[in-house]
Amino acid sequence: MTHLEFNLRNPSILGMGALTNLAQDHEILLYDARGNGMSDWEVEEISLDAWVRDLEVVVDSAGYDRFALSAGSQAAPVGISYAARHPDRLTHLILYGGYALGWRKRSSAHIEQNEALMGLMRVGWGAESPAYRQLFTSLFMPDASKERWDLFNEAQRISASSEAALRVFEAQGQIDVRNLLPEVRTPTLVMHSRGDLRVPFEYGRQVAAGIPGARFVALPGNNHILQPGEPAAVRYLEEVRLFLGG
Repeated sequence: MTHLEFNLRNPSILGMGALTNLAQDHEILLYDARGNGMSDWEVEEISLDAWVRDLEVVVDSAGYDRFALSAGSQAAPVGISYAARHPDRLTHLILYGGYALGWRKRSSAHIEQNEALMGLMRVGWGAESPAYRQLFTSLFMPDASKERWDLFNEAQRISASSEAALRVFEAQGQIDVRNLLPEVRTPTLVMHSRGDLRVPFEYGRQVAAGIPGARFVALPGNNHILQPGEPAAVRYLEEVRLFLGG
């Protein structure tokens, strides 16, 4: 879940610090995906295909012929799908904390865990008390400070209604782009934190192994959302700058 206006006001969350750093040398285009943030919450379709179509519209409207695409977490399958469909449009593909296989396609234990999270989303996502959302925050950024936990709790609350969040979460569970990995011909950098509690490390390795010639970088730490100044965030920026050639 993202909310561009809130995130830009609070660059210590959702990797905004890294993007601010990269914006010194690169033009950065950000957008909220359908179903959350400043995009429409009440939409007829929420699916991987819809998210890919939205990305196509965004970059076409911006007038980009060729560009580097960075896709993190649940956006990684969107980036993979776009790269497979439009190999002529991308110069680079950067995937962080991502996966090719949604949670409903994984082990029974993983499915059970995520169904329990959905139950919490139903009863407490939009509540004033952050108690329910704190569990998500602890999974996404276990080593963050309390101040950043509080920011992320609030970011979740304002980014989507309970109904919209559930629809997004369920759509993520249905994703399976493993068959598209061999079709990606764009130079690709895949990074993943070793102790990631939200998307296990093995799923990042699976993505890198499936894309021909992809470079895989294992980052230290447990945070799915990298925190400014932590070793993993510093390494992330170094690798991205090296990969982009400057």
